[in-house]
Amino acid sequence: IKREEGETVPVDDVVAVIGEEGEEPSEAEESAAPEAEEKEEGEAVEEEEAAEAEEPGEEEEEPEKPEKTEEREEAGPEEPEEEPEEEPEEVDEEEKERIRKYSSPLVRKIAKEEDVDLSRVEGPGIHGRVTKRDIMAFLEAREEEEETREAPERPEEEEVEEAAAAPPAAKARPEGAPAASPLPDFHVPAFTEDEEVEIEPMSRIRELTAAHMRYSKDTSAHVTTVFHIDMTKVARIRNRAKGPFLEAHGTKLTYMPFIFKAVCAALRKHKKLNAALDGDQIIYKKNINLGMAVAIDRGLLVPVIRDADELNLVGLAKTANDLADRARSKKLGPDELKGGTFTITNPGVFGSLFGTPIINQPQMAILGIGAIEKRPIVVTDDHGVDAIAIRTMSYFGITYDHRLVDGADADHFMNDVKEILETGDWPELEPFL
Repeated sequence: IKREEGETVPVDDVVAVIGEEGEEPSEAEESAAPEAEEKEEGEAVEEEEAAEAEEPGEEEEEPEKPEKTEEREEAGPEEPEEEPEEEPEEVDEEEKERIRKYSSPLVRKIAKEEDVDLSRVEGPGIHGRVTKRDIMAFLEAREEEEETREAPERPEEEEVEEAAAAPPAAKARPEGAPAASPLPDFHVPAFTEDEEVEIEPMSRIRELTAAHMRYSKDTSAHVTTVFHIDMTKVARIRNRAKGPFLEAHGTKLTYMPFIFKAVCAALRKHKKLNAALDGDQIIYKKNINLGMAVAIDRGLLVPVIRDADELNLVGLAKTANDLADRARSKKLGPDELKGGTFTITNPGVFGSLFGTPIINQPQMAILGIGAIEKRPIVVTDDHGVDAIAIRTMSYFGITYDHRLVDGADADHFMNDVKEILETGDWPELEPFL
């Protein structure tokens, strides 16, 4: 043996000379070397052993070791029918293991330093011989797996923000459905080199909201319809009751509890609007959990009023005001932002006439409330006479998922909401009138 174990040897250099037991190597044998070549792309050539005994005439699938050849010569030719069928397979496995273990010194060195069992590394070379590229790929995959397992725990505030905006896990695209983007490589730069800009990173809640909105637009077939609703009767009752109501319950009486009450009554009649889709399955929700959008400094949160249909006006007013206050003061828990079945947003408080809101997944619809204000409206009396009157009006825009909800479904739902708000008596408020 000419070289030490683990030593890097140049190609075509002599590493050992093979001879019979007790035989002194001749000069010719000393100069002989096995031919071997290992390429970086994973190709390997079988080693030729210089002292191999004379091979039998018949062609064999795998070369045999010299020791096996000597045994065959001493014992004479074997009868084919008496040869065990498993023996070639055992020799084949031994040969594979030998070649796998005796990969290049560089590969063995890396495996030793990184504590890698080479038998676990799949190589493309002959019988799975491992190259440097193979072991480096194995180490990279192992590092990624360890990073995934050791993900740090997130603070509770980050969990609240993620619960508020994160979309549900996307399912595999159904067979035959179009890809989300027909031009995945298309990109328009946000600014040019000659522009003066100020750049700041998105907040976590802004990132999640952006992802959720894009996910919703890619998921649902958004359609919006707008109704003009007369809120005059509600406005008159509220104006008379809000003072005593505040004194009795310690919370304000806004327009929202009236709207919540009307929406809950309509959802009980139109179950498609309180549903979700799971592939080709329709999931009808038994509970009515209203999400109410709340604008905060960091973005938008949607706390949920659970079982809203079981609450009266007082209960709806107290719950809604409490959730809104705690959303703005960062005191909501993650569970208070989950489980909504229908969402209501109120951009009208900022002066918007109406909007076309994006559905809060996985729900089927979202209702946007426009500004509630006095407007001149043509009214017709019982005798068919038209007149211009000053009425308290608002535009209600509902965006629905046309995959399940048709226009007629949405219109019937909105007509019921409209009727309750325009003609309801609200007997719960009589003690405060």
